[in-house]
Amino acid sequence: MKDEIKRRIIIDTDIGGDPDDATAIALALASPELAIEGITTVYSDVDYHARRVARLFELAGAPPVPIYNGLSETLLRNRNVSWTSDADTQDEEGEGDALDGGPQPADAGSAVSFIVGSIMASPGEITLVCIGPLTNIAAAIIVEPRIIDRVKQIILMGGVTRLGDNGAELYPVEHNIKCDPEAASVVFGSGAPIVMVGLDVTSKARITREHCLRLIASGKPVNAALADVMERWLARIGEDSTPMHDPMAMALAIDGTLATTRRMHVRIDYDHREGTGQTVAVSDPRSPVEVCLDVEADRFLNLLFDRLCKEE
Repeated sequence: MKDEIKRRIIIDTDIGGDPDDATAIALALASPELAIEGITTVYSDVDYHARRVARLFELAGAPPVPIYNGLSETLLRNRNVSWTSDADTQDEEGEGDALDGGPQPADAGSAVSFIVGSIMASPGEITLVCIGPLTNIAAAIIVEPRIIDRVKQIILMGGVTRLGDNGAELYPVEHNIKCDPEAASVVFGSGAPIVMVGLDVTSKARITREHCLRLIASGKPVNAALADVMERWLARIGEDSTPMHDPMAMALAIDGTLATTRRMHVRIDYDHREGTGQTVAVSDPRSPVEVCLDVEADRFLNLLFDRLCKEE
C-alpha cells in the first residue's frame, strides 16, 4: 500500500494492565492502511505508559515512533487520579507481565504541542485515535481552537448511551469519560468531527482464552505478550472473557463500515458524586458527533485476529 493513501493517525493512550490498549496498538501496527505519526500518553504515570508502548513496538519488531508524554493530572486538577478499570477493580499496572519492565524511551516532548503542531501542519489529514481519558485532546483544543476545523476525525473509545438492544445490561458511566469528565465535555462540545465508540458496541465483542491460544499459536513474540496480558487480566477479574474496547476504536479507523452510527448531540453530565460523567445523547442530524449504536462483532473480531495472526 502506498504511503500517500495511508490514514495518518496519532494514538493517545493510557496503556496499562488491561489488554485492550496494547491490543489496539498492535492492531494498528499490523494494519497497512494506517500510518502512526506518534504516540501520546495520558493520565497518571505517563512515563510508565511510554515504557509499555516502547516494549510493545520492540516485541512487534516495528520501527519506533516518537512517544510524547502527556498530562498526568485531570484537566482542572480537581479529581483524584487513580488506576481503576471499567469494572472498578484496582489496576496493578500490569506488574510482572510481558510488557512490564521495558526501558524508558526518550521523551519526544509535549503531547499537547505535538497534537496541535501535527494537525495545524497537515489540515484534514490527521486522525486522533483516543483510547484513554480525553485530557490531552481537551488541552490541545484549548491551546489552539483552530484544530477543531483542521483535524480529519477524532475516533474515541468512551461513553455509553444505553440506546442499543443491550442497553439494559450496561453500566451508565464509562471509565475514560469518568476519569476526566470536564475534559470530555470540552471535546464533545467543541464541534470537532467525532466518532464515539462506546460501551454500546464495545461490550458486544469479547475475547476469550481460546483467542489467547490463537495468539500464542501464531508464534509472534508480540502476540505471546498480548496473550500473557490477556490471561493475567482474565484471572484478575475472575472472568472467562473481556471486551475489546480500544481495538474496536482502532478497527473503525481501518473500516468505518463495521459499526452502525447515528449523528447525535452528546453532553457530559458530571459533578463529584459517584456515577458522574454520563454521556447523554440525543439524536441530531446536524451534529458532528457520530455515535456507534451497533456493530458487526464477528466481523470485527475476524479483522482483529486475522491482522494480528497473519503470516509475515
